[in-house]
Amino acid sequence: MTPPIDSVAGVQAKADEQAEETRGGGRFAGLSKWWNGLERWQQWGVLSIAVVLLYLLPILNPPILSTESAGYNFPLACFDAARFALVALGLNVVVGQAGLLDLGYIGFFAVGSYVAALWTSPDSTMVKIPYLATLPLAMIVTGIVGMLIGIPTLRLRGDYLAIVTLGFGEIIRLLATIIPALKGNTGFQSIGRPPGTDDKGVPIFVQSNGTAWYWLILTVIIITMLLLGNLERSRVGRAWIAIREDEDAAEVMGVPTFKFKMWAFCLGAALGGLSGAIFAGQVGFVNNQKFDVATSMLFIAAVVMGGAGNKFGAILGGILVSYLPIRFIFIAEQKYLVFGIILVLIMIFRPQGLFGARNHLLAYGKKAKRVAARLRRDAGREQEVTS
Repeated sequence: MTPPIDSVAGVQAKADEQAEETRGGGRFAGLSKWWNGLERWQQWGVLSIAVVLLYLLPILNPPILSTESAGYNFPLACFDAARFALVALGLNVVVGQAGLLDLGYIGFFAVGSYVAALWTSPDSTMVKIPYLATLPLAMIVTGIVGMLIGIPTLRLRGDYLAIVTLGFGEIIRLLATIIPALKGNTGFQSIGRPPGTDDKGVPIFVQSNGTAWYWLILTVIIITMLLLGNLERSRVGRAWIAIREDEDAAEVMGVPTFKFKMWAFCLGAALGGLSGAIFAGQVGFVNNQKFDVATSMLFIAAVVMGGAGNKFGAILGGILVSYLPIRFIFIAEQKYLVFGIILVLIMIFRPQGLFGARNHLLAYGKKAKRVAARLRRDAGREQEVTS
């Protein structure tokens, strides 16, 4: 006779399977089922093919994606989309993972850009170092800045934190204007770039060669995603999810919320600084006009459109925010209006964004529960047959 608890578990497992089949009626249900049915090594094989195609994207220049008809260099469009994707990936750690509403993320982006400018531009009086050395330096500096900003502000929540971070972004822009060493509107020119020349001795990383810059930032994105994926599955990631879902409950359960919020804030700041340093190297020029509030709102829009809390969603949102105004140049002047309308529509039909946040803990917990219940149910049936 099947124990009552096993019977209940079997009924629950069957109900879960039916509910999952019911939910799976979406447009991408078949693709999701096919992906989940693959072995781990098969998933890595598919991802490897996708990565190769992404590296070849500027060379293939597919007509359906090309921006040449709009008069914009396609490799440069790829770089710009990847730049926004990296920014959205870093902001997603703060907003999506830890649930901290940061409206002044452009401030960290600006700090990273100025780090690259101050240590590589001939317009700066500071000691010069190789451009590639400024990338980790920008992460360190912005991480420290994030910690200094986070200590007095991360005890705030919701709207109060949003207002403070918005003020931080404006303070950075004003400091770039009033501090003589940062050169205000004049800015810094001839910012450094990675080394390397082709067969003819022409530098590879020039402003007009978007392919090389795209490959550089794509490599950074892949490495960042691997690190963030491991971090999300660690104790830190579980703490972020707990804080995002209910900070008070997490604190009652013993999670040091301030410490883990600080980790998220500093990590997000470091990624923002890294993307700012890469941006400064590609454009070769930095001044105080490049870091306004409107750009910071675009960063937030990218994360919300893609799906806060989902890495792939944040990347997709960043790509859309950058690519659409370039591909459809006629909306470039009204891009804020267009994104506002798109955000309203997404909030109506997809409140969780294009890719909703996935709670990995609950997802794996439900999966393990279903498998355990199914095993107990099968064992009960075999016992009934043998008896």
